[in-house]
Amino acid sequence: MPSYTSSQRSAITQFVSFTQAKESIAAKFLKNHDWNVERALDSFYQSGSGNASTPPTQQNLNKLFDQYRDKPKEAPDRFEIEGAQKYLTDLNVELDEVAHLAICNLLQCPSIGEFEREPFISGWRSVSSGSKQYDSTATQAQYLDILRKKVTSDPAYFKQVYRNAFKLAKPEGQKSVPMDSAIDFWNMFFRSGKGGIEWSTASTKWLDLWCAFYESHTKRPVNKDLWNMVGELVTKTRESGGESLEWWKEDGAWPMAIDDFVAYVKEKRKSDGDTMDTS
Repeated sequence: MPSYTSSQRSAITQFVSFTQAKESIAAKFLKNHDWNVERALDSFYQSGSGNASTPPTQQNLNKLFDQYRDKPKEAPDRFEIEGAQKYLTDLNVELDEVAHLAICNLLQCPSIGEFEREPFISGWRSVSSGSKQYDSTATQAQYLDILRKKVTSDPAYFKQVYRNAFKLAKPEGQKSVPMDSAIDFWNMFFRSGKGGIEWSTASTKWLDLWCAFYESHTKRPVNKDLWNMVGELVTKTRESGGESLEWWKEDGAWPMAIDDFVAYVKEKRKSDGDTMDTS
């Protein structure tokens, strides 16, 4: 087996990950182009060699991904803030709408503003089928319209996107989401204006009440359990008859912050004459 330097081995690995070609084929094209990965890839596709080994959709997605890379040499398999902003702009996605977080869920972004090649390609391929291939920004923008509708019409999907957003909301290396960030995310998810669902009922503006309570009483970062259970609280209060809070039990498995909130709401209802319009 031929011996390669570490940089040559890295180039072969990159080439194979892009094309799914054999290592011997990768080495051949790289040697012919002085181990320059981009030139070798161009030659590979122009020669038609890629047609047999790599599906057209994957080829198109690789090329699309390459357009947004911030640092092609240092980080060939990732694009970050600058590239991410350009990509989302091309998809007509606002940074502060739930569709942005739906995309992050589909493509398994490790953090806000960071996309990695493998999940980018596998994510888009997973929703492509037959004549509908989501391998361009034009077709991907069309799929975003599908996700926007799904977020508001499919409770299970909304729950999936919301729960995945926890890792996006918390700072790297931390276990909790800062309070201010959590409130920003709740206002995105639980208001219809940002593509989320409206957390309010006939007599109670729950989101305003919850955020005001959390800022004035709890005042703590939000851990994963509380993050998830806020989603469950939203579901329960939006169910038929849910705003009465008759479903809540003192010995239920709710986080303390939610227990305190429910007690606060009940006490406020007594003092307000059983009305909870917080406008």
